Amino acid sequence: MNTASALVPANNLLNLGFSGALGNIDAYISAVNRLPMLTHDEEISLARRLHEQNDLNAAQTLVLSHLRLVVSIARGYLGYGLPHADLIQEGNIGLMKAVKRFDPDQGVRLVSYAMHWIKAEMHEYILKNWRLVKVATTKAQRKLFFNLRSHKEGLDSMTPDQVDSLAKTLNVKREEVIEMETRLSGRDIALEAPTDDEDDRFAPIAYLSSERNEPTKVLEAQQYDRLQTEGLASALAKLDPRSRRIVEARWLANDDGSGMTLHELASEYGVSAERIRQIETAALKKMKTTLADYA
Repeated sequence: MNTASALVPANNLLNLGFSGALGNIDAYISAVNRLPMLTHDEEISLARRLHEQNDLNAAQTLVLSHLRLVVSIARGYLGYGLPHADLIQEGNIGLMKAVKRFDPDQGVRLVSYAMHWIKAEMHEYILKNWRLVKVATTKAQRKLFFNLRSHKEGLDSMTPDQVDSLAKTLNVKREEVIEMETRLSGRDIALEAPTDDEDDRFAPIAYLSSERNEPTKVLEAQQYDRLQTEGLASALAKLDPRSRRIVEARWLANDDGSGMTLHELASEYGVSAERIRQIETAALKKMKTTLADYA
């Protein structure tokens, strides 16, 4: 199978712009850029068909219409020395994951939602291959890679004189010798934690992973912010002046939640503390309904 054709499903399943054999990455990119883009309404309709009817044709159309996005993002990672086709293939996997998880009722376009998943797959691929790629990329580095161990005496770091001697022998800069020795002296670290029950074992994945930028979490945070601002203001506006005053004095006066007591408000309005509690309960219940409708 050629490189480019491995990036997409069989052509006879598409009928969306691919024709003939895609013999190289340039042909693939050219074909991808000719694929039709979807309108917002078409995108929502297809996404609902996928979720409600498990329509795989709809999923395929969503994926194909966003392949150009993967190509665009992959172009930004070419500096890592990895094949463009491989980056695109990994990004396509992320795109398919995004299409599967995309909720058309969240109010965002698929292009915005998919960027996270596409980049996540590319980042994982780059991290897996980074050390292998960066150990030896230039001719001088490859030369150092294959000769450094045989010239080193033992496992200790090289002295300045040894660095100068090796640089002269291999006809490279002393800085390149130092850099390569540093790379070869480094050890790989497992991203995943050991498979045991020890609580004091940690691995980089524990602090490298973050859900903060995951699209669903971002949308939840935005919705929460709206509820805290617009939603709360709307709910308060629907209360009568006394109920609003009680809620604000009890819960919104201070950031730490230490507002007025029931007895203080009872004294202010000339009623019992129990009556203030009843008004507060009714107001909070009404606000809860308003906020639910707002969300």
